Amino acid sequence: MDPRTKRNFKLVLEYDGSGYHGWQRQRGVLTVQEVVESRLEIMLGAPVSVRASGRTDAGVHALGQVVNFYGKTRLTPEEIQRGLNSLLPEDVVVLHASEVPHSFHARFSARSKTYAYHVLNRMLPSAIERRYAWHVMRPLARDPMAACMSLIRGTFDFTSFMGSGSPVKSSQRHIMDTRLETPDAEHLVFVFRADGFLRHMVRNLVGTIVEVGKGKGSPEDFLQILRGKDRKLAGMTAPAHGLFLVSVDYGVEDRFS
Repeated sequence: MDPRTKRNFKLVLEYDGSGYHGWQRQRGVLTVQEVVESRLEIMLGAPVSVRASGRTDAGVHALGQVVNFYGKTRLTPEEIQRGLNSLLPEDVVVLHASEVPHSFHARFSARSKTYAYHVLNRMLPSAIERRYAWHVMRPLARDPMAACMSLIRGTFDFTSFMGSGSPVKSSQRHIMDTRLETPDAEHLVFVFRADGFLRHMVRNLVGTIVEVGKGKGSPEDFLQILRGKDRKLAGMTAPAHGLFLVSVDYGVEDRFS
């Protein structure tokens, strides 16, 4: 392999977002992007710019964040994976590495993303889950929340659930699938798969749906909030630490993985 040839590498990352100010580099705070790029620079001997499938906010976790970068190196993807994992802190891990065509872009090649939001629904908090689930003490009615989840399958304008300062041309998104998983009496997992998400969209949806679960509204009220296209109509923004980027789907692009 000619080391002068620039190659495109795809990485799948898992990280605990508790100690980071989100994915994207920002001055004066530690981010996941900064950590990954600095370790790649050590390995490759040159600055590296890493592009992610999307930004995760401060405190948000990832089970399958996808990134790509270009580098001039003889290293194989397996060697990059092993080398990076030896340099990265314990809360960031490279799950998979592969070489992909130059046209592959972690963000623009993505077909859909899946997010999961975890809720611990019981009176007592958890010492173990305090960084990974939103603790809601008040009992939640699951059927009305599941009904709300079903109402947003399809293409809608999600202005009512968009965080302020979102620099987007359109607030319309297509949600391909939703489900409310209930693994036991105390845990709930809100799962969303869509072609894209607005800033804080999942957290705002969950915050509003949980209000319905508390009896402070109905699925019909939730639908009116969606149709109202006004953030002031919706509920609170659920805490960041319950949110996980689960996976990113690239359709035919995944044949290069």
